[in-house]
Amino acid sequence: MADLRCDLAGIRSPNPFWLASAPPTDKAYNVRRAFAAGWGGVVWKTLGEDPPVVNLSSRYGAIGFEGRRMAGLNNIELISDRPLATNLAEIKEVKRDFPDRALVVSLMVPCVEESWKAILPLVEETGADGVELNFGCPHGMSERNMGAAVGQVPEYVEMVTRWVKAGTRMPVIVKLTPNVTSILPPAHAALAGGADAVSLINTIQSVIGVDLDRMAPEPVVDGMGTHGGYCGPAVKPVALRMVGEIARDPELSGLPVSGIGGISTWRDAAEFLAMGATSLQVCTAAMHHGFRIVEDMISGLSNWMDGKGYARIADVTGRAVPNFVPWNRLNMNFHTLAHIDQERCIGCGLCYIACEDTSHQAIAALRIDGARRYEVIEAECVGCNLCAHVCPVPDCIEMRPQPVDGVLTWPDHPANPRRRESERAG
Repeated sequence: MADLRCDLAGIRSPNPFWLASAPPTDKAYNVRRAFAAGWGGVVWKTLGEDPPVVNLSSRYGAIGFEGRRMAGLNNIELISDRPLATNLAEIKEVKRDFPDRALVVSLMVPCVEESWKAILPLVEETGADGVELNFGCPHGMSERNMGAAVGQVPEYVEMVTRWVKAGTRMPVIVKLTPNVTSILPPAHAALAGGADAVSLINTIQSVIGVDLDRMAPEPVVDGMGTHGGYCGPAVKPVALRMVGEIARDPELSGLPVSGIGGISTWRDAAEFLAMGATSLQVCTAAMHHGFRIVEDMISGLSNWMDGKGYARIADVTGRAVPNFVPWNRLNMNFHTLAHIDQERCIGCGLCYIACEDTSHQAIAALRIDGARRYEVIEAECVGCNLCAHVCPVPDCIEMRPQPVDGVLTWPDHPANPRRRESERAG
Protein backbone atom coordinates (compact mmCIF):
# COMPACT_ATOMS: atom_id res chain seq x y z
CA MET A 1 0.00 0.00 0.00
CA ALA A 2 1.05 3.60 -0.59
CA ASP A 3 2.93 5.24 2.27
CA LEU A 4 0.86 8.28 3.27
CA ARG A 5 3.23 9.52 5.94
CA CYS A 6 3.80 13.25 5.69
CA ASP A 7 6.70 15.53 6.61
CA LEU A 8 6.11 19.26 6.33
CA ALA A 9 9.22 21.18 7.36
CA GLY A 10 10.01 18.56 9.99
CA ILE A 11 6.41 18.29 11.25
CA ARG A 12 5.49 14.63 10.81
CA SER A 13 2.09 12.96 10.65
CA PRO A 14 0.82 9.49 9.66
CA ASN A 15 -1.11 10.97 6.72
CA PRO A 16 -1.30 14.39 5.03
CA PHE A 17 -4.86 15.15 6.15
CA TRP A 18 -4.91 17.86 8.80
CA LEU A 19 -7.84 19.85 10.13
CA ALA A 20 -7.36 23.55 9.47
CA SER A 21 -7.46 26.18 12.17
CA ALA A 22 -11.21 26.72 12.56
CA PRO A 23 -14.17 25.80 14.78
CA PRO A 24 -13.48 22.02 14.49
CA THR A 25 -10.13 22.53 16.27
CA ASP A 26 -11.32 24.87 18.99
CA LYS A 27 -11.01 22.53 21.95
CA ALA A 28 -9.62 19.21 23.15
CA TYR A 29 -12.95 17.42 22.83
CA ASN A 30 -13.12 18.06 19.09
CA VAL A 31 -9.45 17.35 18.44
CA ARG A 32 -9.53 14.05 20.31
CA ARG A 33 -12.52 12.95 18.25
CA ALA A 34 -10.71 13.98 15.09
CA PHE A 35 -7.59 12.01 15.96
CA ALA A 36 -9.70 8.99 16.88
CA ALA A 37 -11.31 9.21 13.43
CA GLY A 38 -7.91 9.10 11.74
CA TRP A 39 -6.86 12.67 11.00
CA GLY A 40 -3.09 12.98 10.69
CA GLY A 41 -2.88 16.38 12.31
CA VAL A 42 -4.67 19.54 13.36
CA VAL A 43 -3.93 23.22 13.41
CA TRP A 44 -5.45 24.41 16.68
CA LYS A 45 -7.89 27.29 16.32
CA THR A 46 -6.04 30.60 16.42
CA LEU A 47 -4.92 31.73 19.86
CA GLY A 48 -4.53 35.37 20.84
CA GLU A 49 -3.86 37.43 23.90
CA ASP A 50 -6.12 37.59 26.93
CA PRO A 51 -8.79 38.78 27.39
CA PRO A 52 -10.34 36.65 24.63
CA VAL A 53 -12.32 38.07 21.75
CA VAL A 54 -16.12 38.04 21.72
CA ASN A 55 -17.72 36.07 18.89
CA LEU A 56 -21.10 36.82 17.36
CA SER A 57 -24.40 35.10 16.76
CA SER A 58 -25.07 34.14 14.04
CA ARG A 59 -21.75 33.43 12.34
CA TYR A 60 -22.28 31.45 9.14
CA GLY A 61 -23.88 31.96 5.77
CA ALA A 62 -23.93 29.40 2.97
CA ILE A 63 -24.61 28.99 -0.74
CA GLY A 64 -26.11 25.83 -2.19
CA PHE A 65 -25.85 24.91 -5.85
CA GLU A 66 -28.03 22.50 -7.80
CA GLY A 67 -29.07 20.60 -4.70
CA ARG A 68 -25.66 20.60 -3.05
CA ARG A 69 -25.68 22.16 0.38
CA MET A 70 -22.80 24.42 1.46
CA ALA A 71 -21.04 24.61 -1.89
CA GLY A 72 -19.68 27.83 -0.41
CA LEU A 73 -19.55 28.83 3.25
CA ASN A 74 -19.10 32.31 4.65
CA ASN A 75 -18.16 32.95 8.26
CA ILE A 76 -17.68 36.01 10.43
CA GLU A 77 -16.22 34.11 13.38
CA LEU A 78 -13.07 35.43 15.01
CA ILE A 79 -10.17 33.64 16.68
CA SER A 80 -10.62 31.50 19.80
CA ASP A 81 -12.90 33.06 22.39
CA ARG A 82 -11.62 30.76 25.13
CA PRO A 83 -8.98 31.81 27.72
CA LEU A 84 -5.41 31.37 26.53
CA ALA A 85 -4.47 29.28 29.57
CA THR A 86 -7.36 26.87 28.92
CA ASN A 87 -6.31 26.34 25.32
CA LEU A 88 -2.65 25.84 26.22
CA ALA A 89 -3.46 23.27 28.90
CA GLU A 90 -5.64 21.29 26.50
CA ILE A 91 -3.02 21.42 23.74
CA LYS A 92 -0.44 19.97 26.12
CA GLU A 93 -2.75 17.14 27.16
CA VAL A 94 -3.76 16.24 23.61
CA LYS A 95 -0.16 16.22 22.35
CA ARG A 96 0.82 13.99 25.26
CA ASP A 97 -1.93 11.52 24.40
CA PHE A 98 -1.39 11.58 20.61
CA PRO A 99 2.38 11.92 20.16
CA ASP A 100 2.34 10.57 16.59
CA ARG A 101 -0.05 13.24 15.27
CA ALA A 102 0.90 16.68 14.04
CA LEU A 103 -0.32 19.38 16.38
CA VAL A 104 0.33 22.90 15.14
CA VAL A 105 -0.87 26.00 16.98
CA SER A 106 -2.24 28.96 15.03
CA LEU A 107 -1.33 32.33 16.49
CA MET A 108 -2.45 35.93 16.03
CA VAL A 109 -1.43 38.74 18.35
CA PRO A 110 -0.95 42.49 17.80
CA CYS A 111 1.76 43.52 15.36
CA VAL A 112 4.20 44.25 18.17
CA GLU A 113 7.39 42.25 18.68
CA GLU A 114 6.90 41.92 22.42
CA SER A 115 3.45 40.36 21.97
CA TRP A 116 4.78 37.66 19.66
CA LYS A 117 7.79 36.91 21.84
CA ALA A 118 5.60 36.66 24.92
CA ILE A 119 3.25 33.99 23.54
CA LEU A 120 5.83 31.75 21.86
CA PRO A 121 7.39 30.25 25.05
CA LEU A 122 3.90 29.43 26.30
CA VAL A 123 3.19 27.45 23.14
CA GLU A 124 6.59 25.74 23.20
CA GLU A 125 5.90 24.47 26.70
CA THR A 126 2.89 22.51 25.44
CA GLY A 127 5.09 20.30 23.25
CA ALA A 128 3.31 21.43 20.08
CA ASP A 129 5.03 20.54 16.82
CA GLY A 130 4.97 24.01 15.28
CA VAL A 131 3.16 27.31 14.94
CA GLU A 132 1.13 28.75 12.10
CA LEU A 133 1.05 32.53 11.83
CA ASN A 134 -2.45 33.64 10.90
CA PHE A 135 -1.86 36.46 8.42
CA GLY A 136 -5.10 35.82 6.61
CA CYS A 137 -8.26 36.42 8.65
CA PRO A 138 -10.20 38.91 6.46
CA HIS A 139 -12.75 40.17 8.98
CA GLY A 140 -12.90 41.35 12.56
CA MET A 141 -9.21 40.92 13.30
CA SER A 142 -8.04 42.90 10.27
CA GLU A 143 -9.95 45.87 11.65
CA ARG A 144 -7.65 45.52 14.67
CA ASN A 145 -4.54 45.62 12.46
CA MET A 146 -4.02 41.87 12.59
CA GLY A 147 -4.80 38.99 10.24
CA ALA A 148 -5.12 40.09 6.61
CA ALA A 149 -3.97 43.59 7.59
CA VAL A 150 -0.55 41.99 8.09
CA GLY A 151 -0.76 39.42 5.30
CA GLN A 152 -1.54 42.04 2.64
CA VAL A 153 1.70 43.93 3.32
CA PRO A 154 4.80 41.90 2.40
CA GLU A 155 7.02 44.05 4.60
CA TYR A 156 4.87 43.18 7.62
CA VAL A 157 4.86 39.49 6.69
CA GLU A 158 8.65 39.42 6.63
CA MET A 159 8.99 41.48 9.80
CA VAL A 160 6.66 39.39 11.96
CA THR A 161 8.04 36.13 10.57
CA ARG A 162 11.53 37.27 11.58
CA TRP A 163 10.31 38.08 15.08
CA VAL A 164 8.80 34.64 15.46
CA LYS A 165 11.78 32.77 14.01
CA ALA A 166 14.05 34.62 16.44
CA GLY A 167 11.79 33.71 19.34
CA THR A 168 11.16 29.98 18.90
CA ARG A 169 12.78 26.67 18.06
CA MET A 170 9.54 25.36 16.54
CA PRO A 171 8.95 25.18 12.79
CA VAL A 172 7.08 28.26 11.59
CA ILE A 173 4.31 28.06 8.98
CA VAL A 174 3.04 31.34 7.53
CA LYS A 175 -0.63 31.27 6.53
CA LEU A 176 -1.16 33.52 3.51
CA THR A 177 -4.22 35.55 2.61
CA PRO A 178 -5.74 35.23 -0.88
CA ASN A 179 -7.03 38.79 -0.64
CA VAL A 180 -4.09 40.19 -2.60
CA THR A 181 -3.37 41.00 -6.24
CA SER A 182 -0.60 38.39 -6.34
CA ILE A 183 0.24 35.66 -3.85
CA LEU A 184 3.93 35.77 -4.74
CA PRO A 185 5.11 38.94 -2.90
CA PRO A 186 3.83 37.77 0.53
CA ALA A 187 5.18 34.28 -0.15
CA HIS A 188 8.61 35.73 -0.96
CA ALA A 189 8.37 37.87 2.17
CA ALA A 190 7.60 34.84 4.31
CA LEU A 191 10.63 33.03 2.91
CA ALA A 192 12.83 36.09 3.44
CA GLY A 193 11.67 36.21 7.04
CA GLY A 194 12.77 32.61 7.56
CA ALA A 195 9.46 30.74 7.29
CA ASP A 196 9.84 26.97 7.25
CA ALA A 197 6.63 26.54 5.21
CA VAL A 198 3.55 28.40 4.04
CA SER A 199 -0.10 27.42 4.15
CA LEU A 200 -2.78 28.70 1.80
CA ILE A 201 -5.35 29.80 1.14
CA ASN A 202 -7.09 31.50 4.00
CA THR A 203 -10.66 32.62 3.41
CA ILE A 204 -11.71 35.07 0.70
CA GLN A 205 -13.47 38.34 1.53
CA SER A 206 -17.12 37.98 0.61
CA VAL A 207 -20.74 38.82 1.15
CA ILE A 208 -22.56 35.51 0.81
CA GLY A 209 -25.97 37.06 0.08
CA VAL A 210 -28.54 39.61 1.13
CA ASP A 211 -31.65 38.96 3.20
CA LEU A 212 -34.22 40.79 1.07
CA ASP A 213 -36.78 40.93 3.87
CA ARG A 214 -34.45 42.44 6.45
CA MET A 215 -32.35 44.18 3.78
CA ALA A 216 -29.08 43.20 5.38
CA PRO A 217 -26.07 41.13 4.28
CA GLU A 218 -26.09 37.55 5.56
CA PRO A 219 -25.47 36.27 8.15
CA VAL A 220 -27.59 38.88 9.88
CA VAL A 221 -26.61 40.01 13.37
CA ASP A 222 -29.34 42.07 15.04
CA GLY A 223 -30.43 43.58 11.74
CA MET A 224 -26.98 44.19 10.24
CA GLY A 225 -24.30 42.23 8.42
CA THR A 226 -20.69 42.51 7.32
CA HIS A 227 -18.24 40.89 4.94
CA GLY A 228 -16.81 37.56 6.00
CA GLY A 229 -14.44 34.82 4.89
CA TYR A 230 -15.50 32.54 2.02
CA CYS A 231 -14.48 28.87 1.97
CA GLY A 232 -15.71 25.45 0.90
CA PRO A 233 -15.71 23.63 -2.45
CA ALA A 234 -16.34 26.85 -4.37
CA VAL A 235 -12.90 28.28 -3.51
CA LYS A 236 -10.90 25.25 -4.66
CA PRO A 237 -10.02 26.71 -8.10
CA VAL A 238 -8.62 29.87 -6.49
CA ALA A 239 -6.60 27.84 -4.01
CA LEU A 240 -5.16 25.47 -6.63
CA ARG A 241 -3.97 28.40 -8.72
CA MET A 242 -2.22 30.09 -5.81
CA VAL A 243 -0.59 26.88 -4.57
CA GLY A 244 0.63 26.20 -8.09
CA GLU A 245 2.01 29.71 -8.52
CA ILE A 246 4.19 29.29 -5.45
CA ALA A 247 5.31 25.81 -6.47
CA ARG A 248 6.42 26.89 -9.96
CA ASP A 249 8.28 30.02 -8.81
CA PRO A 250 12.01 29.13 -9.02
CA GLU A 251 12.84 31.11 -5.91
CA LEU A 252 10.02 29.48 -3.90
CA SER A 253 10.16 25.94 -5.28
CA GLY A 254 11.87 24.58 -2.15
CA LEU A 255 9.36 26.15 0.23
CA PRO A 256 6.99 23.46 1.62
CA VAL A 257 3.28 24.18 1.15
CA SER A 258 0.29 23.10 3.20
CA GLY A 259 -2.66 23.28 0.81
CA ILE A 260 -6.03 24.61 1.95
CA GLY A 261 -9.24 25.51 0.16
CA GLY A 262 -12.24 23.37 -0.69
CA ILE A 263 -10.68 19.94 -0.17
CA SER A 264 -13.63 17.57 0.20
CA THR A 265 -12.55 14.29 -1.44
CA TRP A 266 -9.45 12.21 -2.08
CA ARG A 267 -9.43 13.55 -5.64
CA ASP A 268 -9.27 17.13 -4.37
CA ALA A 269 -6.39 16.04 -2.15
CA ALA A 270 -4.52 14.45 -5.05
CA GLU A 271 -4.96 17.61 -7.12
CA PHE A 272 -3.51 19.81 -4.38
CA LEU A 273 -0.56 17.45 -3.98
CA ALA A 274 0.03 17.44 -7.74
CA MET A 275 0.05 21.25 -7.72
CA GLY A 276 2.79 21.36 -5.10
CA ALA A 277 1.29 20.77 -1.65
CA THR A 278 2.97 18.50 0.89
CA SER A 279 0.25 18.46 3.54
CA LEU A 280 -3.47 19.19 3.25
CA GLN A 281 -5.78 21.12 5.53
CA VAL A 282 -9.54 20.60 5.60
CA CYS A 283 -12.30 22.53 7.34
CA THR A 284 -15.65 22.95 5.57
CA ALA A 285 -15.94 19.30 4.51
CA ALA A 286 -15.50 18.19 8.12
CA MET A 287 -18.06 20.74 9.31
CA HIS A 288 -20.49 19.47 6.68
CA HIS A 289 -19.99 15.71 6.97
CA GLY A 290 -18.22 15.10 10.28
CA PHE A 291 -14.75 13.86 11.13
CA ARG A 292 -15.16 10.38 9.63
CA ILE A 293 -14.98 11.84 6.15
CA VAL A 294 -11.23 11.40 6.51
CA GLU A 295 -11.64 7.63 6.19
CA ASP A 296 -12.77 7.98 2.57
CA MET A 297 -10.03 10.51 1.89
CA ILE A 298 -7.32 8.19 3.22
CA SER A 299 -8.55 5.06 1.45
CA GLY A 300 -9.29 6.90 -1.79
CA LEU A 301 -5.90 8.59 -1.97
CA SER A 302 -4.10 5.38 -1.04
CA ASN A 303 -5.95 3.34 -3.68
CA TRP A 304 -5.33 5.97 -6.35
CA MET A 305 -1.63 6.13 -5.53
CA ASP A 306 -1.38 2.33 -5.66
CA GLY A 307 -3.06 2.29 -9.04
CA LYS A 308 -0.72 4.95 -10.40
CA GLY A 309 2.41 3.43 -8.90
CA TYR A 310 3.15 6.28 -6.49
CA ALA A 311 4.79 4.87 -3.39
CA ARG A 312 4.77 7.95 -1.15
CA ILE A 313 3.40 11.46 -0.88
CA ALA A 314 6.63 12.98 -2.20
CA ASP A 315 6.12 11.05 -5.46
CA VAL A 316 2.89 13.00 -6.07
CA THR A 317 3.83 16.42 -4.75
CA GLY A 318 4.46 18.83 -7.62
CA ARG A 319 3.84 16.33 -10.44
CA ALA A 320 1.60 18.77 -12.32
CA VAL A 321 3.73 21.85 -11.72
CA PRO A 322 5.96 21.53 -14.84
CA ASN A 323 2.76 21.54 -16.92
CA PHE A 324 1.31 24.57 -15.14
CA VAL A 325 2.63 27.30 -17.42
CA PRO A 326 1.83 30.91 -18.37
CA TRP A 327 -0.74 31.28 -21.16
CA ASN A 328 1.86 32.28 -23.73
CA ARG A 329 3.63 28.93 -23.43
CA LEU A 330 0.58 26.95 -24.58
CA ASN A 331 0.64 25.45 -28.06
CA MET A 332 -1.52 27.57 -30.36
CA ASN A 333 -1.41 24.84 -33.04
CA PHE A 334 -3.16 22.32 -30.77
CA HIS A 335 -6.78 21.74 -31.76
CA THR A 336 -9.65 19.52 -30.65
CA LEU A 337 -12.99 18.71 -32.25
CA ALA A 338 -16.15 17.75 -30.42
CA HIS A 339 -17.63 14.32 -31.14
CA ILE A 340 -21.11 13.31 -29.98
CA ASP A 341 -21.65 9.65 -29.09
CA GLN A 342 -25.08 9.10 -30.65
CA GLU A 343 -25.72 5.97 -28.58
CA ARG A 344 -25.30 7.94 -25.34
CA CYS A 345 -27.06 11.10 -26.53
CA ILE A 346 -30.51 11.63 -24.95
CA GLY A 347 -31.49 14.37 -27.39
CA CYS A 348 -31.85 17.12 -24.79
CA GLY A 349 -30.33 19.72 -27.10
CA LEU A 350 -28.36 21.55 -24.42
CA CYS A 351 -25.19 21.32 -26.48
CA TYR A 352 -26.95 22.81 -29.50
CA ILE A 353 -28.52 25.65 -27.49
CA ALA A 354 -25.23 26.58 -25.82
CA CYS A 355 -23.26 26.50 -29.06
CA GLU A 356 -25.91 28.19 -31.20
CA ASP A 357 -26.69 31.01 -28.76
CA THR A 358 -23.34 31.68 -27.10
CA SER A 359 -20.54 30.05 -29.03
CA HIS A 360 -19.68 29.18 -32.66
CA GLN A 361 -22.80 27.63 -34.23
CA ALA A 362 -20.90 24.37 -34.68
CA ILE A 363 -23.70 21.90 -33.82
CA ALA A 364 -26.50 21.10 -36.25
CA ALA A 365 -30.01 20.30 -35.04
CA LEU A 366 -31.44 17.60 -37.32
CA ARG A 367 -34.56 15.45 -37.65
CA ILE A 368 -33.87 11.90 -38.75
CA ASP A 369 -36.86 9.58 -39.04
CA GLY A 370 -38.75 12.01 -36.82
CA ALA A 371 -36.15 11.88 -34.03
CA ARG A 372 -33.96 14.75 -32.93
CA ARG A 373 -30.27 14.33 -33.67
CA TYR A 374 -27.37 16.66 -33.01
CA GLU A 375 -24.16 16.53 -35.01
CA VAL A 376 -20.96 18.54 -34.87
CA ILE A 377 -20.14 20.77 -37.84
CA GLU A 378 -16.41 20.17 -37.78
CA ALA A 379 -15.56 23.10 -40.05
CA GLU A 380 -17.02 25.49 -37.44
CA CYS A 381 -15.88 23.75 -34.24
CA VAL A 382 -13.10 25.62 -32.42
CA GLY A 383 -12.72 23.02 -29.66
CA CYS A 384 -13.87 25.32 -26.86
CA ASN A 385 -15.33 22.45 -24.75
CA LEU A 386 -18.55 24.28 -23.87
CA CYS A 387 -20.78 21.55 -25.32
CA ALA A 388 -18.99 18.87 -23.30
CA HIS A 389 -19.46 20.87 -20.11
CA VAL A 390 -23.18 21.51 -20.53
CA CYS A 391 -23.97 17.94 -21.60
CA PRO A 392 -25.71 16.10 -18.72
CA VAL A 393 -24.55 12.63 -19.87
CA PRO A 394 -21.02 11.61 -18.81
CA ASP A 395 -18.67 10.88 -21.75
CA CYS A 396 -21.37 11.60 -24.33
CA ILE A 397 -19.35 14.41 -25.88
CA GLU A 398 -15.65 13.78 -26.38
CA MET A 399 -13.08 16.40 -27.35
CA ARG A 400 -10.81 14.60 -29.81
CA PRO A 401 -7.31 16.01 -30.38
CA GLN A 402 -6.38 16.58 -34.01
CA PRO A 403 -2.95 16.07 -35.60
CA VAL A 404 -0.56 18.79 -34.42
CA ASP A 405 1.54 20.71 -36.90
CA GLY A 406 4.41 21.56 -34.56
CA VAL A 407 4.41 23.86 -31.55
CA LEU A 408 3.58 27.56 -31.87
CA THR A 409 3.57 29.78 -28.80
CA TRP A 410 2.63 33.44 -28.52
CA PRO A 411 6.14 34.94 -28.48
CA ASP A 412 6.78 33.32 -31.88
CA HIS A 413 3.35 33.90 -33.40
CA PRO A 414 3.35 36.05 -36.57
CA ALA A 415 0.67 38.28 -35.03
CA ASN A 416 3.01 39.33 -32.21
CA PRO A 417 3.97 42.97 -32.97
CA ARG A 418 7.20 42.63 -31.02
CA ARG A 419 8.17 39.68 -33.20
CA ARG A 420 7.46 41.67 -36.36
CA GLU A 421 9.51 44.61 -35.09
CA SER A 422 12.38 42.26 -34.29
CA GLU A 423 12.22 40.77 -37.82
CA ARG A 424 12.24 44.23 -39.39
CA ALA A 425 15.16 45.28 -37.25
CA GLY A 426 17.00 42.12 -38.30
